[in-house]
Amino acid sequence: MSQIHTLTMPKWGLSMTEGRVDAWLKQEGEQINKGDEVLDVETDKISSSVEAPFSGVLRRQVAQPDETLAVGALLAVLVDGEADEAEIDAVVERFQAEFVASAASEQAQGPAPQKAEVGGRLLRWFELGEGGTPLVLVHGFGGDLNNWLFNHPALAAERRVIALDLPGHGESAKTLEHGDLDELSGAVLALLDHLDITRAHLAGHSMGGAVCLNLARLAPQRVASLSLIASVGLGREINGDYLRGFVEAANRNGLKPAMSQLFADQGMVTRQMLEDMLKFKRLEGVDAALRLLAAAIADGDQQRHDLRGVIAQQPTLVLWGSEDAIIPASHAQGVEAEAVVLPGVGHMVQMEAAEQINQLLQDFVRKH
Repeated sequence: MSQIHTLTMPKWGLSMTEGRVDAWLKQEGEQINKGDEVLDVETDKISSSVEAPFSGVLRRQVAQPDETLAVGALLAVLVDGEADEAEIDAVVERFQAEFVASAASEQAQGPAPQKAEVGGRLLRWFELGEGGTPLVLVHGFGGDLNNWLFNHPALAAERRVIALDLPGHGESAKTLEHGDLDELSGAVLALLDHLDITRAHLAGHSMGGAVCLNLARLAPQRVASLSLIASVGLGREINGDYLRGFVEAANRNGLKPAMSQLFADQGMVTRQMLEDMLKFKRLEGVDAALRLLAAAIADGDQQRHDLRGVIAQQPTLVLWGSEDAIIPASHAQGVEAEAVVLPGVGHMVQMEAAEQINQLLQDFVRKH
């Protein structure tokens, strides 16, 4: 039996309402397998590829290069089996007649992040999904909850998933007392208390991995599992030049070399990404916070924390990109945990290899 599939503009971030078609990677008549990259789309935040959620032959490229379309708009038609052109025409016409961009945009906004005084300071967090043991996503140095924009919706298909802005980051309070792991872990614990979560899976990227490890050290009974992505705390080496360059950068030309070290694919570093990061860095209190945090993470090219001993106490998954220029992927070796090194991706592995990371995380937390 033939199946006619519609490929639509995805939603990759909280504020994304539209995307611009950059280039088609597959042509009409080509066989597409589930997970294949079909076309490149650019948003005001990032450029990435739209992957096929199903298999079939690409029969119709509806969206044109340089066309800007709302989230949910029709991009292409794939057919698994046989269908004539009249059937495809009918599917396209019916979709376009029923699709209302403004309604789709309103729907695309979906749930909004929340803010509250938590543990004596303002914290921002964002929740998706329901049920199961919750999963908490903890970003790295200089990041925010949007670092998980390619992961959060997929992970929330099976459980409640919460991403937060750590103190000093995003839209949480910028003032830090010490900027050490105890302060950051304490903020995550305070949020768990605020949300009445007694036990959670924790997933942390880079500095966020060390925050999760330290939380598990402080309150092991609160942790169902640890997923550590390019994590601080599992080895000695770190790229101190990156930390210094990021902290000192005051304009786009100064920031781009530092940000470029985060990705194997330099195309991920868009002008908008740099502009957004500069806006954050210019907020009152951010510079002081970043300097405190950087000093707490590393002394030159040496990390200050060895948290490998925590792993033996918790079910742990360690994930890394083979081309990580910030923390060597060799830190994934020899740990008492499941460890996977993904080829061809850099430090922001959850963005560059989102589909693989999502599957690995889902499979792991499902077991624990």
